[in-house]
Amino acid sequence: MTERIGIVGGGIVGIAIARALTARGVGEVTVLEKERRLAAHQTGHNSGVVHAGLYYAPGSLKAQLCAAGRVLIREFCQEKGLPYREVGKLVVAVDDTELPALAEIERRSIANKVPRLARIDDPAHLRDIEPHVAGVAAVHSPETAVVDYASITEAMAQDVRAAGGTILLGHGVTEITVDGDTVRVATDASEHEFTRLVVCAGLQSDIVAKLVGADPSPKILPFRGEYWALSPDRTDLVSGMIYPVPDPRFPFLGVHFTRGVYDDVHVGPNAVPALAREGYGWLTISPKDTWESLRWPGAWPLAKRHWRMGVDEISASLVKRLYFGKARRFVPELRMADLEAKTASGVRAQAWGRDGSLLDDFAVDRIGPVTVLRNAPSPAATSSIAIAEHVLQHHLDLAAT
Repeated sequence: MTERIGIVGGGIVGIAIARALTARGVGEVTVLEKERRLAAHQTGHNSGVVHAGLYYAPGSLKAQLCAAGRVLIREFCQEKGLPYREVGKLVVAVDDTELPALAEIERRSIANKVPRLARIDDPAHLRDIEPHVAGVAAVHSPETAVVDYASITEAMAQDVRAAGGTILLGHGVTEITVDGDTVRVATDASEHEFTRLVVCAGLQSDIVAKLVGADPSPKILPFRGEYWALSPDRTDLVSGMIYPVPDPRFPFLGVHFTRGVYDDVHVGPNAVPALAREGYGWLTISPKDTWESLRWPGAWPLAKRHWRMGVDEISASLVKRLYFGKARRFVPELRMADLEAKTASGVRAQAWGRDGSLLDDFAVDRIGPVTVLRNAPSPAATSSIAIAEHVLQHHLDLAAT
C-alpha cells in the first residue's frame, strides 16, 4: 500500500521532515500550513543562531540532535549557496559570583564535544575577541554561527516540491479523526486521508494533539521575546555574539547581543509571558489563551517558583532603561540612544507540565498512526534536519538511507 503521509506545520521542522520523507520516496507527502507563508512563526522570528551545544544536558536529545543538526545545517547552506557565518559566541561571567555557573556551561560544552571550545580567564583576552566587553571570565565557541532560517525553510520546501511533495498554505487544521490505519484531516479549506500524520504545530501543538486524543500535558505556554536593534553607527561594539551566563533554573538564555547573518546587531530577547499564542506585542490579547494558561494546574506552581524573574522580565519589557541596564552590564560603552526601536519580536512555544515544570528536552508522542512533536524549542531550528532523521527512524520506523 502506498503511504500517504500528512504533516501539520510549515515551520522549519515540519518542512525538514517533509524533505526527508520525499527524499526517501516513501509515498505521497502533503504539508498543511495554516498561514499564507512558510516559517511564519518561531522559525521566522528567532535570532538566526546555529547553536554549537553549550547549554544542553549531556546525553539529552537536545545535545545529540543539536550536534548533528549543526553540521547538517552547515552542509545544507553550502549546498544551496545560502549564507552561513561563524561569528562566534562569548558566554561572559561579569563577576566572580557567576563563575560556578560558567564552569557548568564549560563542563556541558566539553561533554557535548563543542568544537574548538576555549575557557578564558584573562579579561584582556576577552577583549581580544570582543573589544568592548566587560567580564572576568568566559567560554568561547568560535564555530557558533548565524543563518537565515526562513530562507533555509524555503530552500527545503523547494526540495520537497521538486521530489513530488505537496505544500498547502492557508490550510489550518480543524478536525482530526483516527479510524484504524486511516487518519482523516479536515482543514478550513479541504479534507484529506492519510496513513500517517506528523504534527509539528509549534505554538498550536497541544491544541492539535488534543484533536487526536493525546494527553493534554504538556501544555504550551507562549513566551514572547523582544529585541532591540543596535543603531547602525554603533554595531562596531559587537564583533560576534555576547551572551550572559544563563540561570540554570530557567530555560531562557537572558538578554544578549547577536550580529546577524546580514550584519545587523540586535539585543535580546527577554522572556515575558505572551497574552496570546501568537501575541507578538502587549496589545495582542487572547482572553481564551490567557484563561487556558491561568486555569492549567501548573500555573500556580510555576508562578510561585519564578515570580521574581517574571516581574523582572516584564518590568524590563515595559521600561527601556531596565532593559538597557541588563545589556550594559556586558558592554559598558553602550548608551541608551544606541538601542533603536524594538524589532520584530518572537514567541516561543514552551511546554509545561501539570506540576508547573518547564520541559527542557525535545519531546515526541505517538498515538497510533499519529506522531506529535510536543516540545521543540531552541535549538530546534539548528537541529531541524537531525530532528527529521530522528522522527523517521524512531517514530515512523523509516531507517536512514
